[in-house]
Amino acid sequence: MIAKVILLSLCLASCSASTGSSLRAGRMEGSGRVVETEEVEASLRESLDAVLRGAKGNTAKQLQTIEASIWQTYQALPKNGLGRLGHRAVRYLVHNYFAREHGWLINGLEPHGNRDDVSEMHELSILQDKAPALVESLLEVQRGDHGLLLADTVAMVAALERLIFDESLTSLHAAYSLNNLTTIQTVNESSLHEVLSSYLLLFEMGEKAGLHDTLAHQKIKHRAAQIGGNWPFLIDFEQDAVMNYDFAQKQQANPFVAKSYTFQEAAEITEGLASGYGKWQNLECSQMKADLMDLYPDGKGLVPVSKFYSQPDHAAYHFSESMEYLRTIGALDENLPGEPRVRIANYMIGPSNCIASSTYYSVCCLNECESLMNELEAKVRKPAEEPGQLLDFVSNMSSSTVDGHRELSQALMRRLHDIASRHGGQVQLHSRLFAQWMHHVFPNECPYPEMSDDVTVLTPSHWLDKKQQTSVPKEQREHLVAKAERSSSQANSEITWSEEDVLHAILPARPARSTSASLLRLVSQLAMLLGLLRVAVGSWQSIAGAHSAMTGKKQANHLPF
Repeated sequence: MIAKVILLSLCLASCSASTGSSLRAGRMEGSGRVVETEEVEASLRESLDAVLRGAKGNTAKQLQTIEASIWQTYQALPKNGLGRLGHRAVRYLVHNYFAREHGWLINGLEPHGNRDDVSEMHELSILQDKAPALVESLLEVQRGDHGLLLADTVAMVAALERLIFDESLTSLHAAYSLNNLTTIQTVNESSLHEVLSSYLLLFEMGEKAGLHDTLAHQKIKHRAAQIGGNWPFLIDFEQDAVMNYDFAQKQQANPFVAKSYTFQEAAEITEGLASGYGKWQNLECSQMKADLMDLYPDGKGLVPVSKFYSQPDHAAYHFSESMEYLRTIGALDENLPGEPRVRIANYMIGPSNCIASSTYYSVCCLNECESLMNELEAKVRKPAEEPGQLLDFVSNMSSSTVDGHRELSQALMRRLHDIASRHGGQVQLHSRLFAQWMHHVFPNECPYPEMSDDVTVLTPSHWLDKKQQTSVPKEQREHLVAKAERSSSQANSEITWSEEDVLHAILPARPARSTSASLLRLVSQLAMLLGLLRVAVGSWQSIAGAHSAMTGKKQANHLPF
């Protein structure tokens, strides 16, 4: 059933009313700026509306759900002079939302890698391919440093979500064809389950999936069912989605007629599968994390390499990622004496645990630290806070492996006060140093913020053709275990700490010109001005002399200014 779509302008107005944000342009530096800001906002909203206009379902409800998820982060992020999010803060928020809610790593919206130079929203490949008008609007917003209000940011997230959902229809069309069905016919429940299980198989295979070879697809599907493994759980996930859809539609259904489904209804169910897949598959991520912690249960979030590579044959997980891969993605701690250790939190969100599911995004293990930060942002509601207040908040927070209401060590307390001393007595929440501190407070959930020279190494696509670099065979792992055991030493109580800092949601300040450079620039400008004056005076004198000769009148030569 196609629900009536509420125009984005009305949705944005309702969002604004609920949050107290004003959609009117801020008045700065005269009326010219007001007109410009209003024009840019109108262009942006028109572009966002164009993306959302074709959505099937309750767009207003989607916007409300997104707003409920992001408004606390919005409040806590730094604003520009108009009281809005700058483009760097928008990028941080959008990445945070998709990583936390769906486990999606969108191409072009990679982790920032603690670098100052990161990609921008308008550079996302899905926007450039599917919504070029929106790209132009975002560029205009960035050029004028207009920033986004909460309602605009909500609509931006919804537009991206809509484009990704619409892109998944390509796989759904293929799933119909691979089961010898057409999208114009209705299908019974049994056929629907076949279509949706094919869709999920294509979804998991990602770009490697064959969309046109029916025989090969059916063989892969049959073999997956024979082997078992994850397949029964995938089928349960798909069947639950159908049951949930049927329950939601029961008021419109005729109980005396056999249930059948149109392509549009299948598309709505598919949207639920795509949206919920990340959290569903994260159950396996949680089990993997528990197994890693069991290898070395000291609670510090580190596993010695000798333990990491030495799982027995009957173990549920065999970790085979190479030392080079672990080092490159920041999951290897080699800073302290003894054998190298694997950082559990960094490993869990690494590319090897992502599923390349689309041209435009991958599904990865959920970053648990994003949820912890979201909880903290809800308490603070501003970009920075005094260390004493933060200590009170954080010591009462709990995670899947850490209980709340605990006493933090004196060393961690000192570190937090040291961070605050660098920023006028307050701790910047969205900074590398605070992320580093959170890593030591929640070592199994928050990754160590390694400084990356190339953020693409944190994406699955970087490693697709580098299998020899990403994994090592069993014999080589045994050799690495023996070598690591020879270099092992007693556990060190020190923590890895770096004083480098990056503000993730604020543009780095432009370097100020030196005094000598500024003076040289001033002298050059004065010389140019004097030259122009000399030319102007000479030209005026020539004109005046010619005019005097013609009229026979004596006139004094006065400068015309």
